[in-house]
Amino acid sequence: MALWDRIRESASSPHLTAQKHELTSGMFRDASMAICALVAAADGTPDPAERQRVAQLIATIEVLQNFAFDDLRRRFEDNLSTLTADFDFGKAGVLKEIAKAKRRPAEARAVIYIGIAVGGADGRFDKTEQAVVREACHTLGLPPHDFDL
Repeated sequence: MALWDRIRESASSPHLTAQKHELTSGMFRDASMAICALVAAADGTPDPAERQRVAQLIATIEVLQNFAFDDLRRRFEDNLSTLTADFDFGKAGVLKEIAKAKRRPAEARAVIYIGIAVGGADGRFDKTEQAVVREACHTLGLPPHDFDL
């Protein structure tokens, strides 16, 4: 199975779907939107089409449907603004948000799956996107090879 097929399955996997009722914390919400922004900004300033594509993906990921879409989009946009203003400074803050999910292994894994799905939203998961998701894995104490990174 191609990596992209596995990525797509990961974000909508029965395992994550089964955990939908467990993935309701504010920490998970914040970490998810932080990784969405980090991946979207990984290869430079995201254009409006990329922002829209990520926003549409956020609306379709079942485990994120526990939260109000407008709230998710605002958090995504806030993180993205921080990253585009100063990527290195913003990245530190975004990784801090992602790190909050470390206390709950199911949330941490779900955050990574969401980051991978965002990275592949345009049909390719490039090296810069893979690198920031790998960094998020390290932040969460998860082995990147568990996610083929």
